[in-house]
Amino acid sequence: MVSISLVISIIIGLPLGILLVLTRPGKSLDNKYLSGFLNVIINIIRSVPFIILLFTLLPFTRFIVGTSMGVRGVIVPLVVFTAPYIARLMESALLEVDKGVIEAYEAMGIRTRDIIWHVMVREAKPSIILGITIAVIGLIGATAMAGLVGAGGLGDVAYRFGHLRYEPVVMYATIVILIIIIQVIQTLGNQIAARAKKD
Repeated sequence: MVSISLVISIIIGLPLGILLVLTRPGKSLDNKYLSGFLNVIINIIRSVPFIILLFTLLPFTRFIVGTSMGVRGVIVPLVVFTAPYIARLMESALLEVDKGVIEAYEAMGIRTRDIIWHVMVREAKPSIILGITIAVIGLIGATAMAGLVGAGGLGDVAYRFGHLRYEPVVMYATIVILIIIIQVIQTLGNQIAARAKKD
């Protein structure tokens, strides 16, 4: 659930984040209408809690993947929930890149496409890695609710075997496992970002 949703979300979210930056006023693809539209859509999706989004998208999910239950049925809502979040994180990371560096490459006549991938993304790599780390943690939190549509996972274990069967030990064990997973992911993300900063 997490890996598939994350890969698809990055494939959608990274270009979307780049587009958010490039369509801002004064940027190479300055377009206030497209920029405004993207911002509104992203803000709307990010305003909806995942559990509500999950049930709202049931008909759409059924249309896309043929089912709204199980792991397949939860991938679509997870991507819809995570991709805009990643786009915002990518936008923030790319806006941190020194304007002077970008302007220097533009003055040399370097194409916008090359500046995006070889300058902006490269310079923002540590921030992008930290952003993806945050997105993974948020995604894991969302998958905990995916058990409500039969997608399994730790949330499903905590709900069915802990809550419904009045087994607090199962609940506490699930919490401890989640804490360990999050700590490991955050530590790895920090280390990878630190290495990227040195490169």
